[in-house]
Amino acid sequence: MKIYTFIGVLSMSDPLRRYTYTAFLCFALVLINQLSFAQSVLDKKINIVINDATLKESLGQITRVSGIKFTFNEEVANDKQKLSARGVNKPLRILLSELLKSTRYSFTKLGSEVLIRIDQKNQKVYPGAARTDMSTQSYAISGSIKSARTGETIPGGTIMIAGLQQGTSTNDYGFYSLRLPQGNYSLIVSAIGFKERQLQVSLSADSTMNFALDESSYQLAEVKVTGDEGNQPLNAQMGLDKVSVRETSNIPVLFGERDILKTIQLLPGVKAAGEGSSGFYVRGGAADQNLILLDEAPVYNASHLMGFFSTFNSDAIKNASIYKGGMPAQYGGRLSSVLDIKMNDGNNQQLGVSGGIGLIASRLNVEAPIQKGRSSFLISGRRTYVDQFLKLSSDTAVDGIKLYFYDLNVKANYQINNSNRLYISGYFGQDVLSSDDLGGINWGNATGTLRWNHIFNNRVFSNTSLILSNYDYKINVNLGINKFNIFSQIRDWNFKEDVQWNLNNRNTLSFGLNSIYHTIKPGEISAQGVATTVRERLQNQYSVENAVYISNAWSISNKLSATYGLRVPAFTILGKGNFYTLDLNGEVLTTKSYKSREVVKTYINFEPRLALGWEFSPGNSVKASYVRNTQNLHLISNSTAESPTDKWVGSTNLIKPETADQFSLGFYKKAAGNVYEFSTEAYYKTMSNQIDYRPGADVFTNAPIETQLLYGKGRAYGIEFLAKKKAGALSGWLSYTLSKTERQINGINNNNWYNARQDRTHDVVITAMYQVNPKWALSANWVFYTGDAVTFPSGKYRVDDQTIFYFTERNGYRMPNYQRLDLGATRQLKQTKTFSSELILGLYNAYGYNNAYRITFRESKTVPDKAEALRTTLFKYVPSITYNFKF
Repeated sequence: MKIYTFIGVLSMSDPLRRYTYTAFLCFALVLINQLSFAQSVLDKKINIVINDATLKESLGQITRVSGIKFTFNEEVANDKQKLSARGVNKPLRILLSELLKSTRYSFTKLGSEVLIRIDQKNQKVYPGAARTDMSTQSYAISGSIKSARTGETIPGGTIMIAGLQQGTSTNDYGFYSLRLPQGNYSLIVSAIGFKERQLQVSLSADSTMNFALDESSYQLAEVKVTGDEGNQPLNAQMGLDKVSVRETSNIPVLFGERDILKTIQLLPGVKAAGEGSSGFYVRGGAADQNLILLDEAPVYNASHLMGFFSTFNSDAIKNASIYKGGMPAQYGGRLSSVLDIKMNDGNNQQLGVSGGIGLIASRLNVEAPIQKGRSSFLISGRRTYVDQFLKLSSDTAVDGIKLYFYDLNVKANYQINNSNRLYISGYFGQDVLSSDDLGGINWGNATGTLRWNHIFNNRVFSNTSLILSNYDYKINVNLGINKFNIFSQIRDWNFKEDVQWNLNNRNTLSFGLNSIYHTIKPGEISAQGVATTVRERLQNQYSVENAVYISNAWSISNKLSATYGLRVPAFTILGKGNFYTLDLNGEVLTTKSYKSREVVKTYINFEPRLALGWEFSPGNSVKASYVRNTQNLHLISNSTAESPTDKWVGSTNLIKPETADQFSLGFYKKAAGNVYEFSTEAYYKTMSNQIDYRPGADVFTNAPIETQLLYGKGRAYGIEFLAKKKAGALSGWLSYTLSKTERQINGINNNNWYNARQDRTHDVVITAMYQVNPKWALSANWVFYTGDAVTFPSGKYRVDDQTIFYFTERNGYRMPNYQRLDLGATRQLKQTKTFSSELILGLYNAYGYNNAYRITFRESKTVPDKAEALRTTLFKYVPSITYNFKF
């Protein structure tokens, strides 16, 4: 009877309940399977007699009689202590407990094997064991991990103690700190993309140890199975994906331009905003609900050429991290995600030059030491040259067209001493689309970051930043003797202080503050005629966004960890300007004027952060998190595609801060020495103060923008699956996302819930890379997703011989489903110690599927009473070829 009741609940029409029960049922089945498998190995009954044998010999005897295999390190294998045990129909769990009771070792299940490891709780020195002198006195090891070739710091590198489940990782700036009792240790230092390094250290005082790692060959990567799935301390962070530019260099993309934003769109929970677009949606959030940072500076428009390229030149990028949920407390200001992109620091060991020549763009990257080992610089540039080909045309109208973009990344750093380092970096990008006769549009970003890293002592690290971020666009229209100019801008001045305090090996405390001064110029319009010039300016917006935060990463045990914290943002609206009250129809009731820098209103919010992780068996873990986020800057867009003229507005007395509460639950599995990864994450997100246009809104009005807007709530929920192979000749991943995103705003859709524009039920990605031999590498992507929710006309009528289309349900229709296959091949042309070159071939949309970029409607030319749907397709069979070089 209970079973039928449960099935009845699953069949209910409420999709939220179906998704929720399905997600938790999947987790329950996986957990039951893993726990029952663990029990079957350790409860196997053994008949054996062991007399005066070493541990290695004893385990070998058990393997011969039972078939069960054991994993252990060299220290265990060299232990000469003699052991004895006897078992008649005795469970393996009990037999191993008796065998190891006089040793410093313990055991745990590791996949289908059993791991023998040093028991951290039992650290006496036994006869025949490798000696480690333990005492009550503890000392700190601190320093950094760097690339031996370039001197670049490596974030996310790990330092592990061989034989102990103890270690740490470097922070975003390559710094680490670890506290250990006095003694002799074997340290294992590793990082993704670098060769592992193992060295012996004798610890008798606080020490600074900086490690340099050699880069590993990416070709025909050797799979080294170490059986250490459970050997690293568990991190409670979930919803995090890290992307290395080096790892994704072979992934095929549009026009052959390596693009970090196009790569993250292939991850579960991240959805492309449209055909060829660099915009993206994360877990039901809109495009403006993603915080994009470049060396800590916010980037407000991360696209070139209407979204077909991103602003990030991969030659200048070190790595990128995207937080889809449970983001740490130091991040704030957006509801859905954080994309944190770090630029390369510059090679401080030797001069390096790299670049590429493609069909429509070329790149050049130069980096070199200023003072070897102490300071360096980087200059990286990229430009398209379609406009240069247009100049070859004999048509003067074509010859006068300008169509290009450029990027310039610059960075320099200087190590003052072992405790202080300065960084200065900048990004400058511009798009130009114009005609000499008609005018055009220019838009671009500029960012600048000045950072100071300071090490107070071996446990306290700080980062102080002063940041400038600017985005603007200019529109010029030529109509004979009359000219019109439109200018819009958002500019931030930002001060940021972050401190990391390693209290002990179990607790890392992070705290800091952030203060941003926003200036938004929504529009300055000037019209010039024969004898007059008319200027009109929409009201500027001024505000200060302050925040303080504190967070602690607590390793409760080797199997259980937690991260908890609180962020408190305060958004203060400043004058000068007019502020309004409205009636229910959006008409202005009252107006109040405020003087320059006069406080209009302050919004204070509390954003708790909590994440828990439990490794219930080696390589298998579950995690849960809760996070609240607040957003005070809002992008007002009137189109389904990205546009450089979309307007940012700050919260006002009427536009309240958007808030979101997200709950997440995940299961994670690592296998075969971390070569394989499997994960499942389910999430549920509620959102308040969501913004949408009123029905029939005038998006180009000069009236206060609040008169055209309505506010309500939203919800998003779904489940994400990822299977990934990280090493070997064949690597790649398969991801699938099942999700739902809705809004409910009074005054829209008869006050009922309706699909958000970014709602997509299914999203599937298959990415594969195959290293055929040292010369050739092949790659492919296949993408499928449900068409976007759109508003199409439900009917039409005629007024004064004109056809008027009739719209009913908001986002009640769907674009056609999207699918695409991309192919790529990389040919290594030359590879020496001083020079390398390669040729990259690509084919975007290899089977030429007619994906709809836009669908519009018009009257049929042959049957006036009927309407025609016009489907616009952008890309079919787009080949690319790029030559890359490096010396």
